[in-house]
Amino acid sequence: MLQSTMYSLVPSPLYERKYERFSIGQAGTLMSVRPALGGVSIRACKMIDISRGGASFSVSTTIGLSQHYYLHIVGTRFRIGCAEVYRKGERIGVQFIKTIDEAFLHEIVRHEFFTGQEKKTYANPASASRRPASVNWGFVE
Repeated sequence: MLQSTMYSLVPSPLYERKYERFSIGQAGTLMSVRPALGGVSIRACKMIDISRGGASFSVSTTIGLSQHYYLHIVGTRFRIGCAEVYRKGERIGVQFIKTIDEAFLHEIVRHEFFTGQEKKTYANPASASRRPASVNWGFVE
């Protein structure tokens, strides 16, 4: 008989996912073909998270957006074919037509890490004058 606890029987979305998800905040564009090949529609989006098999992002409006489109993440060189899984307000979840390579996913996550900007807001204006002087570590801004 297997020795287990009641917690081993509780389903967890973390273990049920096929691919690991990474939170990113990069900008992207969605490109879709209009009905009857009437042209191309391009709109901006902001990435929320990504995995090898899919992603979620937010758009300003979903009006006129088709169910299939290409996703281009700013700073990368590929377009990814997507099929929409869900829409919840301005948030959209998609499944990639073909899973992306781990190397490409690594490139996206690394790009987000190196281009992320530190927030420079202060709750109390008096505390801004007491902040420590910035240190130059040899990086170019």
